[in-house]
Amino acid sequence: MKNSSIYVILIFGIFFSCKDSNTSKTEITTIYDVVFRENPAGTYEKWSTGDNSYGYYYTYTDRGRGPEVTEEITLNKDNFIVSEKVTGVNYLKDSISENFTGTSSTASWKNPMSEDNGDFNGSQLYFRHDGSPAVYEILAQLLLKSEDKKISLYPEGEVELVDNFLLTLSDSTPVNLLMVKGLDMNPIYLWMQDSDMIASISGNLHIIRQDFKEFRKELKSLQDTYEDNYLIKISKELSHQIDKAIIKNVNIFSPDGTIVYNQDVFIDGKIIQSIKPSKGKILNGTAQVIDGTGKTLLPGMFDMHTHNTKFRGLLHVAGGVTSVRDLANNKQLNQLSEKFDTNEIIGPNIVTFCGIIDGSGPFANQRNVVDNLEEGLAEIQSYKDLDYDQIKLYSSIRPEWVKPLATKAHELGMRVSGHIPAYMTASQAINQGYNEIQHMNMLFLNFMSDTIDTRTPLRFTMVANHGVDIDLKSEEYLDFVTLLKSKDILVDPTMAIFENMFVSQKGEPSPTYSKIMNRLPLIEQRAFYSGGLPKAGEKVALYKDSYTNMLNALNDMYKRGVAIVPGTDGLPGFLYHRELELYEKAGIPAAEVLKMATINSAKITGVSDSLGSIEVGKKADLILIDGNPVENISDIRRVEWTIKGGHLYFAEKLYNKMGIKHFK
Repeated sequence: MKNSSIYVILIFGIFFSCKDSNTSKTEITTIYDVVFRENPAGTYEKWSTGDNSYGYYYTYTDRGRGPEVTEEITLNKDNFIVSEKVTGVNYLKDSISENFTGTSSTASWKNPMSEDNGDFNGSQLYFRHDGSPAVYEILAQLLLKSEDKKISLYPEGEVELVDNFLLTLSDSTPVNLLMVKGLDMNPIYLWMQDSDMIASISGNLHIIRQDFKEFRKELKSLQDTYEDNYLIKISKELSHQIDKAIIKNVNIFSPDGTIVYNQDVFIDGKIIQSIKPSKGKILNGTAQVIDGTGKTLLPGMFDMHTHNTKFRGLLHVAGGVTSVRDLANNKQLNQLSEKFDTNEIIGPNIVTFCGIIDGSGPFANQRNVVDNLEEGLAEIQSYKDLDYDQIKLYSSIRPEWVKPLATKAHELGMRVSGHIPAYMTASQAINQGYNEIQHMNMLFLNFMSDTIDTRTPLRFTMVANHGVDIDLKSEEYLDFVTLLKSKDILVDPTMAIFENMFVSQKGEPSPTYSKIMNRLPLIEQRAFYSGGLPKAGEKVALYKDSYTNMLNALNDMYKRGVAIVPGTDGLPGFLYHRELELYEKAGIPAAEVLKMATINSAKITGVSDSLGSIEVGKKADLILIDGNPVENISDIRRVEWTIKGGHLYFAEKLYNKMGIKHFK
């Protein structure tokens, strides 16, 4: 590798992708490896097809899912896109087709959001919906040439280059780290050599040019340092330490699930010191006074199904989530938790640490994969040695391993949860040692067959096609509910992700996100038009009916006394709010939903002595809601501020840092 200029671009954005390779290659210019969770997962290629025209192919696999896309792009003399065609399939294997054509005065386009035309002067960048990483490289090139470090997007939006850090690789190659805002709320890095991208490293997804692959981990380490510095700076700017404070004349969500009106809540450091009826005057002049008139004070909420990263912490706290269970992460999770606890980086309390184990095979989770039972037993011990509370078994675990793995975990005082392994039913998993089950689809599969390969997308499509047929009055269903209750099985249904999969339609705003889409940055908005699972014709109504039956089952299980916890397994904060709305839509009273989110979750996670309710002596992890979510559950979206660990955070300020508009 030659020592030449390399640029690194930090972009707030996210990759989406798919395939149909009809483009004529005149010259293969670049081949990249795609690495997902530290395993080879796919490829990205780009080549010239003529004068200022290029072709691209991008694909990777993730447990039977993953994009495959072919893209054709033509640029004008100023490097802006004037022609683009994208074909293939997206992450959920639904077909995509997108076209854009621009001239010196007009442009026309067809994408999942719209088919339209408008004025176009050739100096704005069209940003496709699904496609290869090509547009990020083009954007990087444009930003590096821009005098004001800004680029207008077409038909709307703007991105800005806001920072430039000089770095050096271990072989003395000079590099620059550039930070861009305006696309998305989470950062993605692009590494450039001259005008060519050499790598993009975003979380578990790494795209690395083959001649640079030996530097992949070094590049990741450099990114981590500057990511941390950025988040540390945000914490210093937006954290307001609480010493003594009085939340005046506020309505309180009480431990019994009712609203107690017009109270004064006194906080001393991290602890609730007293709760008294408001009498108008504040005698203690040393305390900070916070007016809560007409608003509702809730305990900080618990998201019971998360996969945390350092960037997700802001979203949790802004959305009123102060405590989480992490249900599968790497073995360095305790380091992230410590940063959250000390407020080095803003984030929630991680109250449950859950390790994950999967069996080897083509659909393996790619994190902590074992080839045999002995390796699985050793992994459980490894997690216990790290003080993890729980073990999550995944879909490629062999059915005959479940009982000995569960026995080992129980001997160590750990709970067992997870997906139902392929060729096994939920009832069988419970009888062999499961303490809880993740995802409502895994419960519905119990009534279909133990021959279903749940490692594949069949775990979704079988439920979408046949979930409507499950009779909630049948003996089979009632026996299953009895089993859940007799074994004290916890159900973690993640209803919102299935609404997006089953109910949303391509080209229309997903009902899961429609209430907040206009608050989000460009790329996040576009993701919510993809339509979830592929569906057309009679499948549209069928999938919706199956989802309705999932909601019916949720309510029925609640009424029959099955323990249920709200969790997301997705976009922090916003998806959690939708999860609570869906529980109420299913028929569970709003007050009971809020108890699940706070009081009940604190009990289940073993922290109810200090968290989960507003009581004297407990920690002051609190959220202020502009409204009354007991009367209108959707008011839970109207978080004004969050107090966690002795610090107050204004939601509007946190959202602004991520390019998100506040609810007001």
